[in-house]
Amino acid sequence: MQFFSLDAKIASVKNESIKNIETYPMQIQDCGCGEYRKILQLQHELLEKRRNNEIPNTIIIVEHPDVITLGARQSANKLLVSMDELAKRKIDVIGIHRGGGTTAHNPGQLVFYPILNLRQLSLGINEYIRKLETIGHELLMQFGLDSDIRKGYPGLWIGEKKIASIGVRVSKFITYHGMAINIQNDTGIFDYIKPCGLDNVEMTSLLKETGKKYSMSLVKEKLTQLLMRDFS
Repeated sequence: MQFFSLDAKIASVKNESIKNIETYPMQIQDCGCGEYRKILQLQHELLEKRRNNEIPNTIIIVEHPDVITLGARQSANKLLVSMDELAKRKIDVIGIHRGGGTTAHNPGQLVFYPILNLRQLSLGINEYIRKLETIGHELLMQFGLDSDIRKGYPGLWIGEKKIASIGVRVSKFITYHGMAINIQNDTGIFDYIKPCGLDNVEMTSLLKETGKKYSMSLVKEKLTQLLMRDFS
């Protein structure tokens, strides 16, 4: 597993290095497989820079080693095994300030964290969440899988199974945290939690639903195209 620094693997609207904010209104940063705590720190650094208009709108794309995160809504944070058991399995547990409840990340799951100025994009929070869902839906459609959006339950669904989760936070119009889409990760990690605090929810993945495994580089490329289209 490799962690890429702030300057690594940046793609701009024109696929060139970022030179100035006016010419290049958005950048996308591929962080490979990055430890959750390091990526969280990076989000906070980028959040502050975006707030001060030192960088353009920026989106981090990443996979994480095994980790369970607890959201701001305490009633939705539900673990099904002890912390000692999770430690034995080398699964980190981190409390964070984002919407939603408990969720999990591991390699093969595609996660993206937009650091965007919603005021600049003329988006309200609800519109922004709908846009994330639409991007996720269209990404899965490109690989032959149709997903559903449920009112009141942010994320994406395949029938009664959930395939993508959203947990965002907005600070002075700047977004952070984001969306996780199960591509070909081991969904067994979700057996240790109640995803988003919901009872009897089965998590699924693109691999489980289609039986096909795709290059994560290809999936990231398709996602990048959608993000550029909708946010640049």
